[in-house]
Amino acid sequence: MDYDVIVSLSNRVEEYELKSIAKQANGSAWLKCGGAVILATVVIDETAVVEEGFLPLTVQYIQKSYAAGKIPGGFIKRESKPSDFEALTSRLVDRSLRPIFPKGFANPIQITILVLSCDEDSDLQTLALSAASAALYNSDIDINESVAALRIAKIDDQIVLNPTLRELKSSTLDICIAGTSKDLLMIEMRSIGGMVLDSTQSMALDPMMSASAVRYSSNAIKEDEFIEILKEAQLYLQEANSAYIKAFAPTKKETLKLVCLNDKPSEKLVEFIQTEHIDQIKDAIKTMAVSERSTALRSLRKTILQTQEFDELELKRAIEHVKKSVVRSQILKSGIRADGRGVDEIRDIDILTNVLPNAHSSCLFTRGQTQALVALTLGNNKDAQMYEELTDSSAQYESFMVHYNFPGFSVGEASPVAPPKRRELGHGNLAARALEPILCAPSQTIRLVSEILESNGSSSMATVCAGYMALRAADIETVESVAGVAMGLVCDGDEAVVLSDITGLEDHDGDMDFKVTGSSDAITALQMDIKLGGISLELLSRALYQARDARVHIIKIMEQAQSKIKLSDTLPSSDLFNIDPSRIAEVIGQAGKTIREIIEKFEVAIDIDKKVGSVKLTGASKEKLKGAKEHIQNILNSPAQPKVEYSVGDKVDGIVKRIVDFGAFIELPGGVDGLLHISKISDERISCVADVLSEGSPIRVEILEFKGNKISLGRG
Repeated sequence: MDYDVIVSLSNRVEEYELKSIAKQANGSAWLKCGGAVILATVVIDETAVVEEGFLPLTVQYIQKSYAAGKIPGGFIKRESKPSDFEALTSRLVDRSLRPIFPKGFANPIQITILVLSCDEDSDLQTLALSAASAALYNSDIDINESVAALRIAKIDDQIVLNPTLRELKSSTLDICIAGTSKDLLMIEMRSIGGMVLDSTQSMALDPMMSASAVRYSSNAIKEDEFIEILKEAQLYLQEANSAYIKAFAPTKKETLKLVCLNDKPSEKLVEFIQTEHIDQIKDAIKTMAVSERSTALRSLRKTILQTQEFDELELKRAIEHVKKSVVRSQILKSGIRADGRGVDEIRDIDILTNVLPNAHSSCLFTRGQTQALVALTLGNNKDAQMYEELTDSSAQYESFMVHYNFPGFSVGEASPVAPPKRRELGHGNLAARALEPILCAPSQTIRLVSEILESNGSSSMATVCAGYMALRAADIETVESVAGVAMGLVCDGDEAVVLSDITGLEDHDGDMDFKVTGSSDAITALQMDIKLGGISLELLSRALYQARDARVHIIKIMEQAQSKIKLSDTLPSSDLFNIDPSRIAEVIGQAGKTIREIIEKFEVAIDIDKKVGSVKLTGASKEKLKGAKEHIQNILNSPAQPKVEYSVGDKVDGIVKRIVDFGAFIELPGGVDGLLHISKISDERISCVADVLSEGSPIRVEILEFKGNKISLGRG
């Protein structure tokens, strides 16, 4: 295929075909980068949607299994329900492109992104955004902003732009940024925690090194360093968008002028509301400050219509305008918010742990009118979530899961409980990215389920706080304490006020939704969406430091509650320690014989990570858990037995290990077992082995045959 446009960027080259593919769409872009091919199309409906304040933009990101030479698993051999990755990528593209549409733009737009080919190094999320932006920019829709995507990694303390997925696996940082030539529009960031061994520590020198001797790091990033990275990212976005605009100039279609709906209210109606009903507006704001669902404005509108003949839509627009003006003006002029708080004040917090008697642990976290109940369940490796993305060469396992549920009753809505939507998947994913870096449980499967019982401002951040407390209530070791807070912004010209712990009202009427999680001095995860069209680094820096102060305040309250935790009686006992990986075979034994004996004798579950030599024991009895650990220690404290090689015809002295109906298992030198069949015990026919042999007695046997790992014996 001949490509219209080739754009060279840091660490990758993008090739575009913009004229000959999907020509019926308003805009299309066929993007090839390495082994990846993505088709993005944009279609607009010429009939505007009259609903106020709503941009009818729909983004669908769809992966085709044939793109990686795969056939979908399961009974139905075609793509069906979107995977979590597809839903999250659709959301990421939506959040990046939505800010560039002008106010009043009300024509439904459908952006479809199809992954047609990929390889194991393809960053499909940033490529999807690049393709979607190219299709939109080159379409006949009157949108003339180019949006570039950038992923940033930190590998061996060096910043890498646009890393491959293989490089990203070695990174301690993952940042995805979208922006125009001038503005940052969307940021997602997470630190990637891991185990750190000092040069003085060696599991080979200390085979029974305890888990506490291994240091884990969350690799959380300081605010100063994050700002410096964003400065570098901003330069990249300027250069990338300039390159896109220059390259796309010959292929850009002539745009059709679309009329945006007039979102300005009637001056006459606004003056009427301000003069006659300002007290009712202020009362409504007080109600809305403590509830995401309020009928106060609707009731006011109905009351006015009973005595005045106004167009209801115009009246609604005027009331909303006055309400928003009062909320923002009060913040900008007096620094007082609708609920009476100062701009950096956090709502009251209440924390209860282990409120569910039969859950392994739980936490009920309440911050103002936002309440999250998080329940934790511990499992083993078999309980991990199996998944496989297009770029994976084999199945992957997710051992830390955060599932977020947002039922309608949490905001007073009479709606049925439904499967999780993109918003719920996104909030759960954000909480997981916030908490996973601080875990010190590499071989443990952990599932957190967040049930939002009440919502008025950032239930995802309440999930982070409650999730951390549930981890501690399950006695799970963490690197550090972590909390989350949602930040807001109100701007008017050069005036700007940053808000801590925003409510639903402030989210709706503000200019930014900025969620930050981390410890008292560093960030583990971050998500930012801008409604203004962009944000300066100076403002972003202010928000980051104010968010840190908020986290310090919240963490102090959480640590007080942590000191009062009483572990649940249903919590499984566990112990995690490390052994020399080269001696794992001795713990497992021939064909798993030794480890099965330990499991049966001590009634424990054993999970072993062969790569790092970690051993996790889980059981209902602490005494039996202790006994199992001591048994493993005794095995490893004994000198390693040299491997004994046997040949057919060898005669050796063994010990009768176990008697069964069909013969006896004989333990040979070197810890190897063989079977002496009942027919080989004596020249005479016998009916009961126990009449001839007894367990623990010595016996001389001959090697007769090898069948795989099994040895057949005769009487020597």
